[in-house]
Amino acid sequence: MIRISIKDLLGRKLRLALTSLAIVMGVAMVSGTFILTDTINAAFTQIFSTAYSNSDAVVTGKEEFGGSTNAPSFSQTTLTKIKALPQVADATGGISDTAQYVKANGKVLSTGGAPGLAFGVDVADRRFSSVALTSGQWPTGADDVAVDQTTASTLHLTPGSAVKLVPDGRPASAFKVSGIVKFGNSTSLGGATLAIFDLSTAQQLFHKQGQLDEIDADAATGTSSQQLIDAIQGVLPAHTQVLTGTEEAKQQSDDVENGISFLRYFLLAFGGIALFVGAFVIANTLSITVAQRTREFATLRSMGASGSQIRRVVVVEGLVTGFVASVIGLFVGYGLAAGLRALFEASGAKLPSAGLVFASRTVIFSLVLGTVVTVLASLRPAVRATRVPPIAAVREGSILPPSRFARFGPAASIGVCVVAIALVVYGAFGHGGTGPRLLGLGVGVLLLFVGVAMVAPMLVRPLASVLGWPASRAGGVAGTLARANSMRNPGRTASTAAALMIGLTLVTIIAVLASGLRASFEDAFNTEFDADYALTSQNGFIPTSAASATALRASGVASLVVGVRAGDGAAYGKTLTVTAVDPHASTVLHLKWTQGGDADLDSLGASGAVVDKGYAKDHALTLGSPIRMETPAGKFLDLNVKAIFDPPNGGSPLGTITISTARFDASYTDPQNVFTFVDIPGGVTDANTAKLNHVLAGYPDAKIQTGKEFVKSQEDQINSFLILLYILLALSIVVSLFGIVNTLILTVFERTREIGMLRAVGMTRRQTRRMIRQEAIVTALIGAALGIPLGMVLAALFGKAIGGVPFKVPVGSVVIFVIAAIIVGLLAAIFPARRAAKLNVLEALQYE
Repeated sequence: MIRISIKDLLGRKLRLALTSLAIVMGVAMVSGTFILTDTINAAFTQIFSTAYSNSDAVVTGKEEFGGSTNAPSFSQTTLTKIKALPQVADATGGISDTAQYVKANGKVLSTGGAPGLAFGVDVADRRFSSVALTSGQWPTGADDVAVDQTTASTLHLTPGSAVKLVPDGRPASAFKVSGIVKFGNSTSLGGATLAIFDLSTAQQLFHKQGQLDEIDADAATGTSSQQLIDAIQGVLPAHTQVLTGTEEAKQQSDDVENGISFLRYFLLAFGGIALFVGAFVIANTLSITVAQRTREFATLRSMGASGSQIRRVVVVEGLVTGFVASVIGLFVGYGLAAGLRALFEASGAKLPSAGLVFASRTVIFSLVLGTVVTVLASLRPAVRATRVPPIAAVREGSILPPSRFARFGPAASIGVCVVAIALVVYGAFGHGGTGPRLLGLGVGVLLLFVGVAMVAPMLVRPLASVLGWPASRAGGVAGTLARANSMRNPGRTASTAAALMIGLTLVTIIAVLASGLRASFEDAFNTEFDADYALTSQNGFIPTSAASATALRASGVASLVVGVRAGDGAAYGKTLTVTAVDPHASTVLHLKWTQGGDADLDSLGASGAVVDKGYAKDHALTLGSPIRMETPAGKFLDLNVKAIFDPPNGGSPLGTITISTARFDASYTDPQNVFTFVDIPGGVTDANTAKLNHVLAGYPDAKIQTGKEFVKSQEDQINSFLILLYILLALSIVVSLFGIVNTLILTVFERTREIGMLRAVGMTRRQTRRMIRQEAIVTALIGAALGIPLGMVLAALFGKAIGGVPFKVPVGSVVIFVIAAIIVGLLAAIFPARRAAKLNVLEALQYE
């Protein structure tokens, strides 16, 4: 029976190729995701390993929570104590911070979201440094800076060139390039830039006089790593830690891996969607071939083959198809990883350079996943194959007898839909942990797709009748036949359309939610914001120094400048977002108060706090309630609730807890503004815009925008993310396209004699092609008729679940989706239509 399966596959190479494509693309997405994220991890691991390869021990500041991105500095006297230890052969201290290079146009150099790294080093003791000088000399004076190779090439810098840098968003400072450096053997740090200063210059530049951010130490001869760590631990101040160089590199790598884990799961979700759609394609293809091979299976049964052996033939075909497709998909994923990398870099996200990593886990997981999905998809066709009676060997036609359970089909379909809806509603609105709810939501959506696909055959005839009416009216005989063909086998048409339905459902969900988010954001801006201008960083999503806001106040040009700072905090055992506002914030921020009011926001003082309504409800907070909040540096702030506000659905500039900027600046290092809102006499005019830009000319990272420009820039970020989602979801649409192609080709084979008869009685080749094309369009439109409404319903549920996102149908997008469905149908019909038109009439009439 295995030989029969292999022979049958080899005898139908086209069907095998088309069926395999669905799994190839799904597995490629999975393997490509693993390859890409493993490559990113490996690149950063190499960077950190190189950075700490010369250090036996590394001392850094320690945050109580939130990682190590804003670890506190510590006293330089710690270096003296460590050097005095007998277990230490040598030690040196350094400063690490951020600084951005300024281009010739006066704006900061874009790094695609990567940091502008700045280091202060002891140039007399560089034994721990992984940065090598390629030309020029090390910085030694207050005006010197060493620049990395990539930045030097981008800005056309050589030793002796003048360059400006912006330390932490503050005013730009001019420096002379003393030398060009490279990091280890790498020419790329993923878009990050390097600026190397001598230690005293860095301490002065970043306001860290007498402070250090890191100490690297070397063990004395005969001292073990543990002895070195124990000795250093004994002289460390609070909020610091010591690790071996290897441990520090691993901790940094783990932080990066945790940071990109979202990217991995995000991309894997789209690979899973493609495989799920592929399962529909495979099940449909095998079901059609089982029906077409009725006489073949009946002959085998009459020769003594058992039902289990027939079932084994179909399962083995699925197993071989799945394994071959998974192997191909595994290697296609290698190219897809490079494509995904290019896609992210095209969107501005620069990644460190490294060779693509092909881990054994990627191979095993991809092969097993693709093969298992294919085998599972083949089970139903395999069971159908066992229903072929031996007497069918002498009959014409390819109609399988109905299962004894067929009468329960409608009830089972409705039951699956009911269970799916219950799970979706629980996931969206139920109580309990986030994990179980998300699991219920995911399983519910998948079951809903299955349930709708099961119900779809009952809907195909009326849908095809309506959607095929234009074809029957305008397409003549070909259109009438296309409409009838779509209605002839509702189960087959429904299964083919179901694959496209899934993709269109998902893009509709995204489009509706995005439309609602944009509407709610605009509503929130119009409701909460009442400022003439907004000041942000150049890229709009990273904070900028509060110094630019201070400059605006000092200039006297603006009548009011209100900055909104942001940071992390912890209270009641969980981390939260902390914001801070300047006095008179209520003038530009109009909040909906449930308790307290504008006067409380303007007079928070040293201990006042404003909290949002949800947080107050979760922790039973009212006016006067105490809150003990911890900062990442381990400081505790004793606060009292002065007001509670209800944030709009579109979001608010204020975080969970809001305090005064005076208290924030006293408790957090390097305070920065996420937003700065500005009022100016005369409002928004070209002259006022020019005045503000003139004041901010010394702050290359500052960007002044009118209210409308601010809203548009925020929406542009949403739109960029949507484009990425649409591109990734396009994979499932492509899979469904091949499903339609596969079905049409198989039905052309199935209807060979019928097409030959039509040609014999006068149908032209052009009419034949038109018939196949219009049948494909009707099938695609059925997928759209099922998917788009389902997507709208799910979007409405999700919108309510994630915070009341308003339901708004993007009519333009829906029209585009319908047009896209028609295009998918036309593309899918190209090859089958040409094949049908080229059939030899005499051979077709004799075909069995």
